Amino acid sequence: MMAAELTSTKLNPESHLLLDQPLLRLPHELARRNFKSVQRIVERERDYIIPALKETANGSLAGTQTPDQTLASLDAMIARMQGLKRKMESLQEEEKKIQTQSKRRIHHLQDLYKIQTLSDVKYEDWSRTRLDRLIVDHMLRSGFPESAKQLAKAKGIEDLVDIGTFVQCQRIAEGLRKGDAKEALQWCGENKVALKKTQNTLEFELRLQQYIEMVRTGQPTKMIEAMQHAKKYLSPHLETQSVEIHRAAGLLAFPRDTDAEPYKSMYSLDRWKYLSELFLRTHHELLSLPPRPLLHIALSAGLSALKTPACHSKYASSSTNNLSVTTSVCPICSTELNELARHVPYAHHTKSSVENDSIILPNGRIYGRERILEMSRKVGSVGEGKVKDPTTGEVFDEKDMKKVYIM
Repeated sequence: MMAAELTSTKLNPESHLLLDQPLLRLPHELARRNFKSVQRIVERERDYIIPALKETANGSLAGTQTPDQTLASLDAMIARMQGLKRKMESLQEEEKKIQTQSKRRIHHLQDLYKIQTLSDVKYEDWSRTRLDRLIVDHMLRSGFPESAKQLAKAKGIEDLVDIGTFVQCQRIAEGLRKGDAKEALQWCGENKVALKKTQNTLEFELRLQQYIEMVRTGQPTKMIEAMQHAKKYLSPHLETQSVEIHRAAGLLAFPRDTDAEPYKSMYSLDRWKYLSELFLRTHHELLSLPPRPLLHIALSAGLSALKTPACHSKYASSSTNNLSVTTSVCPICSTELNELARHVPYAHHTKSSVENDSIILPNGRIYGRERILEMSRKVGSVGEGKVKDPTTGEVFDEKDMKKVYIM
């Protein structure tokens, strides 16, 4: 008995950390992007400075440049290097911040390995911190950044949540919903290599929307501008987006109030909502973030673990059945969670617990013999030799009870 109890309360850190993978994955992705930015900036400045320095030196030695020209060239290079230094300092601060976050998150996860059982007080504290993180994550995804910041600050978990990343993400998504693609295109430029590697269509869709907005005006000058825009930004995608490009070309012949498809859908303002959702999916995929809030995932897992077929029976609890003589303590049977759990899968149980003297009533419900007889006596409203189903309130003869044999 004691061994079974220890097994049931023993903490398995690996299973707990399945939900916390994004906690370390995002800082890793941000650190990688930061390093790539440093590499790109250094290479760009190197490609400028070395040839410029060589040209200035050769010109000075050959006498083809005056001293003033040489000094002007050197001043320009020094200014470029000073600009590089400022950028490097900014990126270094960003890297330090990411490393601090990673260190705090690793310590937070390591604390779980120091807890031996689920009954440990430390486990309750750790779980509370994780719940706070999940709530902040949900608030950030739902568009409540200020509330999320206040909660994170109050709980002291700023380094355990990704406020900056989600605030930027939601700002860009909101801009798209309002019909502004500027920040989204800037984000695409910063992540151009990663987007190209995954063959993502976000930038193409944004450029297509810019083209649509130009055509929507119906002004001749804008039409010409739209054709130039298409040649510059849409034509390079002809091999992979030929259908969309041909439709874009056909759009020139249709006014914005047309009922002809697919041009009516292209003119529709609902495309901005589609672009916002596409950006969110792309952003989360690029940073290895789950598409759904972690709180939803944790809640679904918890509901599934507790759910049984009886939870959605018409006799689920006494609150919905006046004849029932019992009160259900099952969370899934509660008014608050019953509907929420309706579409989650049932848990996979490898072991079942039944009473040794199990019997089945004529209505198909199974109980322990002694238990149902005792409950019927306590109710007092049934006659001698009768039993009452505590869930449905039906009354049966004792002789109608049949013993259950489980193989």
